[in-house]
Amino acid sequence: MNAFLDDLLLRRCRVQSALADAAADGALFASDVHLFYLTGRVFNGWLYLPTEGAPVAFVRRPADCDLPVEAVRVHRPDDMLGWFSNAPGQSRPKHLLFEADTLSYSDYMRLYNLFQPEKAGNVSAAMRRVRMIKTPWEVEQLRLSSQRHAEVYAEIPDCFHPEMTDLELQAEIERRMRLHGSIGIFRTYGPNMNIFMGSLLAGENAEAASPFDFALGGAGQTPICPIGANGTKLTDGTAIMVDMAGNYTAYISDMTRVFSVGRLSEKAYRAHGTARDIMAAAEVVMRPGLACSELYSMAVGMAEKANLADCFMGTRQQAKFVGHGIGLEINEPPVLTPRSKDALQPGMVIAFEPKFVIPEVGAVGVENSYLITETGAEKLTHFEEEIISLT
Repeated sequence: MNAFLDDLLLRRCRVQSALADAAADGALFASDVHLFYLTGRVFNGWLYLPTEGAPVAFVRRPADCDLPVEAVRVHRPDDMLGWFSNAPGQSRPKHLLFEADTLSYSDYMRLYNLFQPEKAGNVSAAMRRVRMIKTPWEVEQLRLSSQRHAEVYAEIPDCFHPEMTDLELQAEIERRMRLHGSIGIFRTYGPNMNIFMGSLLAGENAEAASPFDFALGGAGQTPICPIGANGTKLTDGTAIMVDMAGNYTAYISDMTRVFSVGRLSEKAYRAHGTARDIMAAAEVVMRPGLACSELYSMAVGMAEKANLADCFMGTRQQAKFVGHGIGLEINEPPVLTPRSKDALQPGMVIAFEPKFVIPEVGAVGVENSYLITETGAEKLTHFEEEIISLT
C-alpha cells in the first residue's frame, strides 16, 4: 500500500475515534473538504463513515468515480436507506452526525427526515479539531506547497514595471502562480470570505477595513468583493504587501512578504524590523504546550514597547489575532487570539503574521508557515524577509 493510502487510513481512524468520543454510530459527509480528507476524491454525493468499519460512498456523479473505498452508486438520496436495510450487518444509525455548519437548511432537514435518527448532532467542529493535527502525508504536501510558494515570490521583481497598478501586479503574480502549479482556488471556512488567490495591498488601500475576517483588508475592486487590491498606482514611497495563497497542492501554505517602490518612510522600516523581531521571538518560544494566547500577548507587548501598538494589525480596524492554523482551508484552528483556550501541539501547522499598517505608506510585516514539532517549530516558508525594493 502506498503512503497516500496509508495516510488515508490514519485520517479515517482519527475521525472514527472522534465519533466514538461523541458516542455516535456514524457521520454523513458531503462537503468537498471532508470528502477529500476521507477518500482522496471530490464527488457529488455523500460518504457515510460508521464509528466502526469501512466507509461507504453514495456517489451521484461522476458515474466512473474511482474511490479507494466501497462505493454504492445511487441517483436518489432515498436509495441510501435501502442500503442500510439490505447490506449485511448494517442498520440505520440511531445517533447520526451531520455537517451542520456547511449543509443548507433544506439539505439538513431532508437528510434528517430521511434517516430519522433518535439523536442527531453536528460533526463540523469535531472535524476541524481532528484536521488541526496534520498527518505525515499532509505535512509533506504543505512542505511542497511552501517550496513552490517561495519560488513564485522570487519572481515577483520580474513582474513589476513602472506605472503599473496593484491589480496589474497581482495579475502578473497570479499568472506565475498558475504556471508553477497553483490550483487557483482559495478555500476558506465560513461565510462572507470570498477572495481570489490571495491579497495584494499597496499604499493607503492597506488602511481600508474589510468585512472579512482576515488580518488586513483593502477596499477591493467592487462592493461585491470588498477586500484586497483596488487599482492603486504603484508610485515612489509605496509599500506593497503580497499575501498570496500557496495553493500548489490540496494543502494551502501562507506567506507574506513586502516589496517597495523606491524608499519608504523610516517608520515603515522600523515597523517592519519590529515585525521581524516578533517573528524571531515567536520562533524561540513556539513549542508544544505553549498557550496560543501567550503568542498573541507577546506580539502585542512587543508592538507596544516599540510604540507601534496603534498600527499593529491595522489602523481603522485592528485584527485581534496574529496567526491561525492552515491546511485544506486557509483559516483552520488554532487561532492565535487573546481568548484562545488552545495550546500548541505536535502536528499543528500555523501561519504567524505580525503586521503593521503605516498611513500613507502601506502595510509592512512578515508571515511564515510553521510546523509544530515535538521540540519546537520548523519554518516551512523560506524566502527573504527584508523589504525588497522593486526599483
